[in-house]
Amino acid sequence: MRREVPLRRSLLLRLLTLAVLIAVGSIASTAWLAVRTTTGAIRQEQGQALADDARIYDTLIGYAATHPSWDGVDATIQPLAAQVGRRIALITGTATPVADSAPQAGPLPSKPSATVDALSVDTALTPGFATVGGGAGNARIDPRAAGPYLLPPDERRTLHDRAIKAVNCLTARAKVEAAVADGPTGRPRIDTPGTDLTDTIACLQYRSDLAVPTATERKALAQLNALVNTCLARRQLPAVRVAGDWTWARQPTAGRDDSRDAAEVDQDHNRAASACVGTSRREQLLPYVAPAATLFVADPGGRPTSTFDLSRTNQARIAAVAGLVLLVTVGVTVLAGIRLTRPLHALTGAAQRMRDGDGSARVRVTGRDEIARLAEAFNDMSERRERLEQLRRAMVSDIAHEMRTPVTNIRGWLEAAEDGVAALDQRLVSSLLEEATLLQHVIADLQDLAQADAGALRLHPEQVYLADLLPQVAEAHRVQADRAAVDLSVRIDADPRVYADPVRLRQAVGNLVANAVRHTPAGGSVTISARTANGEVTIAVADTGSGISAEDLPRVFDRFWRAERSRSRQTGGSGLGLAIVRKLAEAHNGTVNAASTPTQGTTFTLHLPADPW
Repeated sequence: MRREVPLRRSLLLRLLTLAVLIAVGSIASTAWLAVRTTTGAIRQEQGQALADDARIYDTLIGYAATHPSWDGVDATIQPLAAQVGRRIALITGTATPVADSAPQAGPLPSKPSATVDALSVDTALTPGFATVGGGAGNARIDPRAAGPYLLPPDERRTLHDRAIKAVNCLTARAKVEAAVADGPTGRPRIDTPGTDLTDTIACLQYRSDLAVPTATERKALAQLNALVNTCLARRQLPAVRVAGDWTWARQPTAGRDDSRDAAEVDQDHNRAASACVGTSRREQLLPYVAPAATLFVADPGGRPTSTFDLSRTNQARIAAVAGLVLLVTVGVTVLAGIRLTRPLHALTGAAQRMRDGDGSARVRVTGRDEIARLAEAFNDMSERRERLEQLRRAMVSDIAHEMRTPVTNIRGWLEAAEDGVAALDQRLVSSLLEEATLLQHVIADLQDLAQADAGALRLHPEQVYLADLLPQVAEAHRVQADRAAVDLSVRIDADPRVYADPVRLRQAVGNLVANAVRHTPAGGSVTISARTANGEVTIAVADTGSGISAEDLPRVFDRFWRAERSRSRQTGGSGLGLAIVRKLAEAHNGTVNAASTPTQGTTFTLHLPADPW
């Protein structure tokens, strides 16, 4: 039970009173000396830090946009770090270090500075970022990501010659100052500072020739249009044609009218086309850009932040005031500290006993101030630690049990092969590979749970159409279902959408489907369904299996828990799949629950918020 501390006994009030008495004298005597000398320097330092961060981010985004991987990025990071005087480090999504300008400087900050992804640019760090043509297909995609639109040398020369002709014509006939500038793909453009060529008809033929797409561009645009229209076809929407500036036009269809309903349909079609163009652009460029990486920018150890020029008189005043404040602070703090540290010694002794393995370490609670509450919290922590230690031992035992069988099998067969008792044929190799795969699955599941527990499970949410995702999950488990003679089907009401990480959501639903197929007898069925109701999206996986008893149902999401006590691989997995589902649901601000009727079947339901969280 929480105990409120009376204000007159509050340790905080005592410390505040003591701090105010000291601070009033120090602030009044030093503020007028410090304000004038520090304000300008702080503003300059902050402005420089923001400029450096933007420069670092832009440089690395440019590298990611023009390279398919991070190999060789160290050659870019090292001189950049030396120029800005900062430590720069890149970490991939799997916590693998990519590059670090000062690895000897110690651990990285706990909070990253940004995510470097050429296909999802952080506009807050790039205020000058703009989309060419305003199309959704270029939204947040770095324009330097050329990909399949990168022109070969012969096409560049041809376009450059056309651009030179247009510039010469504009200079001679229209008296317009013009110059040729190359874009990220190598396509030249005509820059006319201070002049708008929109209404200029001079040299129109040369400018029209320059605008004609090359063979490379036509091929890339054809690929993009195929991706976009495939996406639209899945939504049963008319096809569009995407132009080189990422805008699109709806292809004409017979029977189209201009009624109000048709206008609403066009609006829905435009939204879907916008999403498809953006998704298809990212899918097309993905093989040509470096994968997303986490950026850490820190100050290397020992770097001075700023210098101040003070007169000798001001330096003497600061030294005198600081000495006086220090003397008063030491005297008052010693007197107050003697009374405050006595109960803390008891807490320290108990903590040391706990460190040495004494799980029953407790302290006596006296008084009603904050230190008494701290003692109560310590006792509660000690009790919780005892319980967690028991759970940890049980978990270690479960992990050892899960790994012992495959490791023993692998070792036994390898020793038999080494002794010549068993032949190392294809059948034995396949058996060993199967055992190794079981180990790999357990380790991968443990890694996902460890990341979720540590808060390091990174999500990349986007608008996900469940009408696309759920059939993909079903197809991924179709072979498993057919092998078990289980009917696997998908039922979706309307077109539910959810703002989520598509990879992690597919993993969560896949775990539920795999679990359902595993526990459904031959001739049974597994149904995946989705619908939107009451401001949330629900995804349900229902089976006609053996079901779960009422006393076991609350424990189905516990780690390593399995209803089959023998933990046979023939009747279940590692016992981690449902625990991972719960962690993934919580990471999306959702929940998961289970309902079951013994001998009739079980239904697992994911509840996710319909609106972006």
